Amino acid sequence: MFRWLYYDSQYLKGHWFKKINSEGWKWAANDILHRMLFQTNKSVKWPVSPYSSYGNNILFDVDDLNNFMGTGNYFQTLNAHIVIGKGTRIARNVGIITTNHNIYNLDKHQEGKAVVLGQSCWIGMNSVILPGVILGDHTIVGAGAVVTHSYPDGNCIIAGNPAKLIKRLDGEMIEKECLDY
Repeated sequence: MFRWLYYDSQYLKGHWFKKINSEGWKWAANDILHRMLFQTNKSVKWPVSPYSSYGNNILFDVDDLNNFMGTGNYFQTLNAHIVIGKGTRIARNVGIITTNHNIYNLDKHQEGKAVVLGQSCWIGMNSVILPGVILGDHTIVGAGAVVTHSYPDGNCIIAGNPAKLIKRLDGEMIEKECLDY
């Protein structure tokens, strides 16, 4: 019953909600309890970890709801969207932000810029992705990286602070691995 007060029903579908005792319903029960008691993430229309902070302007595939169950994540969506491609995996303690503070007046924010993560990306633990970044399909972000600019071609590994290209991935090998899976 409470799920209808908190969630948009489109997010309660997919493989996480196939059975009444499935993982998705456990996530939802935990989330609803925290929303009622502590008012955490109350504007978000899908189940999320109460130990992270999420904005409401996030576009993703319902089968990737697991990306919102980590602890310590901060997905800030002021005046812009975050788009997460299908099959992308996001580790714990990841920050994705769409705007920064105005350097002359910290009470204001700069204009928001969307962040787009392609399909089948892997965002490593403790990474930060800054406003306007676009990562193409099959981009791997090393743990602790600070991603300040885009890698729209994808098929690569980036790491460091600021993140730099470490290695290009073989597109044919990616195709083969996906087919074998």
